[in-house]
Amino acid sequence: MIALASAVILLPFAAAFAGMLLGPRLTRLLRAGPGGPVPEPATVPGGGPTVPEPEWRAAAETAEHHPLRNGPALIACVPVAVATLLAAIVAFAVWRDPGARTGTLTMIPTGTVEIAVGLQVDGLAAVVGLMVCCVALAVQLYSIAYMSKDPRYSSYAAFISLFTAAMLLVVYAGDLLLLYVGWEVMGVCSYFLIGHHWEERADSRAAVKAFLVTRLGDVGFLLGIIVLGIGAGTFSVEGVLGRVAAMPDATVTAAALLLLAGVAGKSAQFPLHTWLPDAMAGPTPISALIHAATMVAAGVYVVARLYPVFLAAPAALAVLGLLAVVSMVGAALAALAQDDLKRVLAYSTISQLAVMAAGLAVGARSGAVLHLLAHGAFKALLFLAAGCVILAAGSNLLRDYGGLRQTMPITFWSMTVGLAALAGVPPASGWFSKDAIIGAAQHTALHGGELDPVAVALGAGRPAVHIPGAVAWIVYLGLVLTVALTAAYATRTWLMTFFGEPRGAYEAREAPALMSWTAAALAVPAALLGFFGLGAPELRPHVGAALLSLLLAAAGGAAAFLVWNKDPALDPARALGPARTLFARAFYVDELYAFAVVRPLRALAGRVAAFDTRGIDALVVGIARGTGRLSGPLRIPQNGNPQAYLTGLLAGVVVITAGVVIFL
Repeated sequence: MIALASAVILLPFAAAFAGMLLGPRLTRLLRAGPGGPVPEPATVPGGGPTVPEPEWRAAAETAEHHPLRNGPALIACVPVAVATLLAAIVAFAVWRDPGARTGTLTMIPTGTVEIAVGLQVDGLAAVVGLMVCCVALAVQLYSIAYMSKDPRYSSYAAFISLFTAAMLLVVYAGDLLLLYVGWEVMGVCSYFLIGHHWEERADSRAAVKAFLVTRLGDVGFLLGIIVLGIGAGTFSVEGVLGRVAAMPDATVTAAALLLLAGVAGKSAQFPLHTWLPDAMAGPTPISALIHAATMVAAGVYVVARLYPVFLAAPAALAVLGLLAVVSMVGAALAALAQDDLKRVLAYSTISQLAVMAAGLAVGARSGAVLHLLAHGAFKALLFLAAGCVILAAGSNLLRDYGGLRQTMPITFWSMTVGLAALAGVPPASGWFSKDAIIGAAQHTALHGGELDPVAVALGAGRPAVHIPGAVAWIVYLGLVLTVALTAAYATRTWLMTFFGEPRGAYEAREAPALMSWTAAALAVPAALLGFFGLGAPELRPHVGAALLSLLLAAAGGAAAFLVWNKDPALDPARALGPARTLFARAFYVDELYAFAVVRPLRALAGRVAAFDTRGIDALVVGIARGTGRLSGPLRIPQNGNPQAYLTGLLAGVVVITAGVVIFL
């Protein structure tokens, strides 16, 4: 089992290494096919190719039938496909025989707490690892057509493979410091992939912003790992969870709060959420990978993996719940007012990750994990389908779409399933997972903040776990409000994209089959994944919560439809009135950070640079100039003239001889 899990990690890593080493050479060799090199598409700020260039379309269709002309496509896809098969075997074996499997390759002595290089595979790691591999494979296949004419496709595909390997290391790691290695490698990969089109200033700035903001959270994350490992006397995940009950409450609470800093950064939760919408400047398949299977999923996964630690620190759960409410409601309102399709999906990701965090805060660990898996399926589907729409319309903006359901039937039905799962429409997967979370939140609110006993059973022997009753009610109300808002912006996106009259001057057609059918394949798990949770009592629909969420979703969707139906040529977001600007700018959090953090740091940096130039540099230059001036007279005898040297020598001999004669 551990050997198979190791192979699942190593295969994408080997693909990344081979892609970096051999990719450029294969690209040159395999592109030299019949017809010579193909043209490269222009790009729009959202990262997608502009349309409807006939030569680009022909090239994309040719690439579909001759994928080898895309360079290292086989190097990228085959190892991930094999890793997906092995991950499925691992998940099936754990399902047949539940329990954790651990294996250690070696121990690294540090003088205090040793570091174990080993893996741990349990039910959570198995299903999340399978989800990561499936989405990564879909992204690699989709990218063959989407990025086939990109001159840096080899490095792009290699970084996707490395990104996948890093996330799998986080999922399967049996040691917290080994987990942190994968955590940081993902940060580096996200920097290079978001900034893939580094010639565009928006891309490069978004990459730097994502790197810096997530690094800020990672400082706290690393400190939390150190506090937890030293307090438990081991960095082993199994060892930490086994000793958490014996650790002082202050130590556990401090470690949990520090870990939340990294979780907020990676999973784009308030107040470290601002990097994710800007990251939409990168290529669309990368958005699908980051939003569905890697990076942002890592934070929620770590909380679920270390859940007994958080159950032992109710204050951390309360903080997590409050941050989740701010993130889910604020991001849903921002998504409702966006005009950029990818930014709608980006704010949707922030909101849905907050739903998972809220579930963890109220004890719905199983519901949060199911929503993590469902979100991986339907959000990858939505981003890949959005790439097809952007290709067809040549624009990221909703106001340029309309009437695409007839000309893009595969994308229409795929995106319909994805948006239904996002909105929580039964029987799509999102309905089951949201129902489990809302049901747990309702139980916690009605019982004065006491978490569900099923969750408490994971708490390493602690008899009961409570969060403040007011926090429980805030989380519950935030969840039900988010359900209505999610249905509203999902319906708005669906109507503006596929219904009404076309609003752009373009001739729409279905995207290449490798793109459209890859997105369509993800519609199957997005629609059916929720049924796999019916075997667990806590994941079965709760009648009260299910009816309430269905009613709220219907209300939100109906409100968006009624506003749109009055004039399909206009944006339903106009009903927001003056508040639309506030929501579209995401409550001006970026501007606040620019005023409170960025400008002061730039001013300080300017003063430091001025002091360096006028002070440090001036001192060094002044010393150099003074030394030069003092050395000037000393250089006179050493002027390089042999005659002067000979004259000086003879003069010296005469003086010495005269002195000898006179004084002796």
